Amino acid sequence: MKALQNDLILKALRGEDMKRPPVWMMRQAGRYLPDYIKLREKYDFFTRVQTPELACEITLQPVDQVGVDAAIIFSDILVIPQAMGLTVLLEENKGPLLPNVIKTEADVDALITTGVEESLGYVTKAIEMTVRELNGRVPLIGFAGAPWTILCYMVEGKGSKSFDKAKQFCFTQPALAHKLLQKITNITIDYLKAQVKAGADLVQVFDSWSSMLSPADFKEIAQPYLFQISDALKDHAPVILFPKGSWYAIPEIGRSSAAGIGIDWCITPQMARQMAGDHITIQGNFDPAKLLAPIPQIKKEVKEMIDGFGVKRYIANLGHGITPNVPVDHARAFVDAVKEYGA
Repeated sequence: MKALQNDLILKALRGEDMKRPPVWMMRQAGRYLPDYIKLREKYDFFTRVQTPELACEITLQPVDQVGVDAAIIFSDILVIPQAMGLTVLLEENKGPLLPNVIKTEADVDALITTGVEESLGYVTKAIEMTVRELNGRVPLIGFAGAPWTILCYMVEGKGSKSFDKAKQFCFTQPALAHKLLQKITNITIDYLKAQVKAGADLVQVFDSWSSMLSPADFKEIAQPYLFQISDALKDHAPVILFPKGSWYAIPEIGRSSAAGIGIDWCITPQMARQMAGDHITIQGNFDPAKLLAPIPQIKKEVKEMIDGFGVKRYIANLGHGITPNVPVDHARAFVDAVKEYGA
């Protein structure tokens, strides 16, 4: 594999000294980019995900057009339920639909947890292709959804403001819930290892719905499985855990085997740094809605954000995914402001 010309994100995760932090944006490969919209008009979502050439092209767009310090493979967290044997439908602008939800022990027992290298081979092929195309320009991030977040979709069957059915499932059938969470964890570990083997330089685990859980429930239902994943991957590649909204978990994650923790905008840099300790890198936490502010305002607030976190053990990012209505030049201004820091 060709040596990386820009390895800032890996240096940040190792805690090395730097003049500026690395920068990338969650959902950077996607719907705010005009070239992505052209592909979306020609191909449905899972065709884009399952065609390595298209996934590779989409992954490269923000590297070429916005100038980020890392690429993240274009895919979706719901490829795991698909690999486990569930149908996942996705309508543009409507969100996912899983028509056959998990309700009983028989449903859990029927789930497939083996053969992920074959069933999700299109993702690893896309990674191999993207690594070749990047040719060492920037690192490539692989990713998966966290077990709790995947359970939410498998039990609820769709997105939700509160995931009441998923929580009810966990609270009324705890043994079955843990059995399901463990199955998701096992296949996710195999999947992430396959991504690293294919060429991903680091991986991120998205726990998008962890904020639905109280601190005690997070510790019982979400955290053990996040830590299993980071423990299993730590000798293969650095792992960033992103339990959105679960700021109370920062101290324990700071003591875990994860190399980084993603945070949203609901906590100050100073508090996050104090809670995280010195052994983990923090990633975040610009509010994506602020990318709609005037460019001078974006640049000013990015500088303040980096001042707050400090340059060491920090990755500049958004606190959640970039929204479709963000102008490309505003996304570029965010990235440029990080690159200009300390210059």
